[in-house]
Amino acid sequence: MNNWEIAKLFDEIADLLDILGENPYKARAYRRAAHKLGNAYLDVEELADEGRLQEIPGIGSALEKKIEEYAKTGELKYLTQLRKKAPTSLRQLLLIPGIGVKTIQIIYQQLGITNLQDLEAAARKRLLQELPGIGVKTEQAIISGLEAHVLRRRRLLLHHAFAFAGEIESHLKDTLPGLANLQIAGSLRRGKESVGDLDFVAAADNPAPVVDAFKTVPFVNEVVAAGEVKATIMTKWGFQADLLVVQPEFFASALQHLTGSKEHNIILRGIAREQGLKISEYGIHCDGQVAAPVTEEELYRRLGMDYIPPELREGRGEIEAAQNGVLPELLNVDHIKGDLHVHSEWSDGINTLEELAQSAQERGYRYLAVTDHSRSLRIARGLTEERVREQQEEIRRLNRGFTDFRLLAGIEVEILPDGSLDFEDELLAEMDIVIASVHSGFKQDRKTITRRVLSALQNEHVDIIGHPTGRLLGRRDPYDIDVDALLQVAAETGTALEINASPDRLDLHDEYVHQGIEIGVRFAVNTDAHDVYYLDDIQYGVLQARRGWAERSDIINALPLSELFDWLYRR
Repeated sequence: MNNWEIAKLFDEIADLLDILGENPYKARAYRRAAHKLGNAYLDVEELADEGRLQEIPGIGSALEKKIEEYAKTGELKYLTQLRKKAPTSLRQLLLIPGIGVKTIQIIYQQLGITNLQDLEAAARKRLLQELPGIGVKTEQAIISGLEAHVLRRRRLLLHHAFAFAGEIESHLKDTLPGLANLQIAGSLRRGKESVGDLDFVAAADNPAPVVDAFKTVPFVNEVVAAGEVKATIMTKWGFQADLLVVQPEFFASALQHLTGSKEHNIILRGIAREQGLKISEYGIHCDGQVAAPVTEEELYRRLGMDYIPPELREGRGEIEAAQNGVLPELLNVDHIKGDLHVHSEWSDGINTLEELAQSAQERGYRYLAVTDHSRSLRIARGLTEERVREQQEEIRRLNRGFTDFRLLAGIEVEILPDGSLDFEDELLAEMDIVIASVHSGFKQDRKTITRRVLSALQNEHVDIIGHPTGRLLGRRDPYDIDVDALLQVAAETGTALEINASPDRLDLHDEYVHQGIEIGVRFAVNTDAHDVYYLDDIQYGVLQARRGWAERSDIINALPLSELFDWLYRR
């Protein structure tokens, strides 16, 4: 048993509860627990043996009993009961944008559809539009969602990929014989927002035993291909992992080669050829001689350029910048002084203001902005004007007890469909920080939704535009907004754009971040955390910022508190 097995089961329970129309709070508890288990570094099997499962945030006595039951018996009776009430294949339908649980219930009850193949067949025969509450537009959205799903499937989001890679890496280091070095490579090392498979580079004097051991580790479901120095496996989690083993002296060359990207390496090989060299995973070749750089830094230096961090290796001008000595000094997690987008129990978060402040201080932050939802977002228990003022007073009270830390009284104000904001300017002017975001009306046409967001950008009280394109990776495409116009107006008004660090958002896309930096846009790397546990997601936002060539000076929450206030007040 491991964390991911339990997380997968809890996710299934949550989905089936939603499909069956059961208590939404119960489903939410299982889903939250699944997320925490999937990202926890604590070993669930070890904690179960020691009776310490409740040390994992969000695991209460009821869920503790479920985990202990699975540890002892290998099954969950509660899940078995739910599977009898609804076919588990219905969960596939939840992966399609445009389909909610109510739509699934209608399709299942009216047509008996339980899988994606039958759903697509019915949609293309135009059977869905005849069902109550669906219609032509929803049917077209389902067809588009099915097409998008084919492109997205089997890609891992960053937090899942890092967790899987960490588990594999730890196991290999503990069990593989003669291993001198091991590191993750590929798109995960470059910090891409999602990855299709995992690549590992190992160093060993005798590669064959390492490859043989890799083929027989417990997470292998199928050996796809294998040789003396390479192996490709399909894991029991449903994704592919590749291992290359080289002699220790070639580790740096192999790591650079397998980190990629393809576009980066093609340009690099061309530069090497111009110098009479050939580079590969087995070093630098010249006139029959082979040089083995000890580090990647040495490899790039031998080609006449500065070291290029993995996040920049996408063939987007980084090599020219490295040759000219003008690569950015990229943002680091340690540069972040505070989080400017966090929710509390006052709206749809689960933590008190005190708990948020304590967790922020434990992470070394100097400030934290509490930005609960505004009144029109009723599903998130948005705050009324009266509640906002009550929260402001509570934050002032708490701040009197801090010496080197400050809670900021903020708000995530809704950008309404007509472009107006959910609160009057008089109230917004009183807030320490104002984030304006879109949470509805995603299907508005390009002109309308662009005008809607630009109107918020031009409001002098709005400091940050939250998750600017509204995407949910693997689940919802960005709304049809003119990002070029968004960036231009942000630069003109001095309004910051958010790099939302939640791994299922990572909004803005890294290319837009780079584009914005070039015209002077400032950004805020925020977690949008609804639970103190998710404050750790800041690492994914920093990766996204680095991929966008962001430096410390580009990020407003890398500023000390006094300078942040100067920036806010100047606006």
